[in-house]
Amino acid sequence: MKRKYEPSAETVFNSQVRGVKRLLPFLGPAFIAAVAYLDPGNFATNITAGSQYGYLLLWVIAVSNLMAVLIQTLSAKLGIATGMNLPEVARERFPKKLSIFLWIQSEIVIIATDLAEFIGASLGIYLLFNIPMLPAAIITAIASFAILELQRKGYRSLEIGIAAMILIVVLSFAFQVIWAKPDVGAIATGIFTPRFQGTDSILLAAGILGATVMPHAVYLHSSLTQNRIVGRNEQEKKRIFRMEFIDIVIAMVFAGAVNMAMVIISAALFYKKGLNVEDLTIAYHQFNHLVGPMSAACFGLALLIAGLSSAAVGTMAGDVVMQGFIRKRINLYLRRAITTIPPLVIIVTGINATKALVVSQVVLSFGIAFALIPLVIFTSNRKLMGGLVNRKVTTAAGWLVAAIVVALNLFLIFETFM
Repeated sequence: MKRKYEPSAETVFNSQVRGVKRLLPFLGPAFIAAVAYLDPGNFATNITAGSQYGYLLLWVIAVSNLMAVLIQTLSAKLGIATGMNLPEVARERFPKKLSIFLWIQSEIVIIATDLAEFIGASLGIYLLFNIPMLPAAIITAIASFAILELQRKGYRSLEIGIAAMILIVVLSFAFQVIWAKPDVGAIATGIFTPRFQGTDSILLAAGILGATVMPHAVYLHSSLTQNRIVGRNEQEKKRIFRMEFIDIVIAMVFAGAVNMAMVIISAALFYKKGLNVEDLTIAYHQFNHLVGPMSAACFGLALLIAGLSSAAVGTMAGDVVMQGFIRKRINLYLRRAITTIPPLVIIVTGINATKALVVSQVVLSFGIAFALIPLVIFTSNRKLMGGLVNRKVTTAAGWLVAAIVVALNLFLIFETFM
């Protein structure tokens, strides 16, 4: 990817600029990573949770978001402290055969992730414009190539483009919440009162928590911070990290708010009417029936934008893992073309789009451990991280989150196949 000039730490910290303007050079990486928490797979899970259990599982979204903040913080910190991304550090410290294995599994995970994003965007076009899925998929492919042009212009152009797309998704669901007229008291109870309602609610909560970590976002975030603003010493690196942490918190607040909005809207409309909605196409038509065409259009637009932005991030992540693990690169357009083949095959064969999204999330689950465990190991190494090494409590929290997420994903894989 073409890299535009980025200011040095000296330029930023010695500047007379204060307040929000000083923060601006640091904003962006977390917003790109946050796209992974708004992909079409989340749409299906959240709509199902709201329609089946109302506001009950909102607390799970809140916990998931806190876990996401920790994980993305560790990833960003690794890039700032070492000047390398997670795959590069793994290549330097792991045997060659293990690096090759990690590259292969990460590529498979990214393809599965891209499958969900591509199908989600195509489904959004189908719902909005009543265009059959195959032509919609072709339009999606063309649009995804157009987004690559932002990547060619440098990280800042891409970050602005992705932030604008996230804003569209946020506004779409903000209007949806207003139209749905949810129960504010029930929302507060759902967020601050952890509880379940039967075995199925536990399984669904496991799905929400298990989907918290997207391996490609972990790889990518460390890449986005590694050379963005380079600190000359430990003190500057710590100041850079503090600024990037603000970026992470802001981005994850937006991502968490959107995921909560999906559950809230589904609870206020579907659960209230006794409708069990597990299919995104059915959800779209129910929005149209219960609220009106504008509500359905907002949902379809959010699905389309989320799919397209996520696809762009997936392509970037693929480039990072190949370069990092095996020091090879292929043209971004060629990579984009290759990754469009699996979803096109699925669409041509007529497989249900929502079911394909669910299966892709299961495949994604296999890659969780291979991203999370090395991340915690590396960020806990003082020789590698210097002054940005994890505190003991951070390392403990990292291992706890890694154990929970990996265990939940193994549980979901077992439940899916057994």
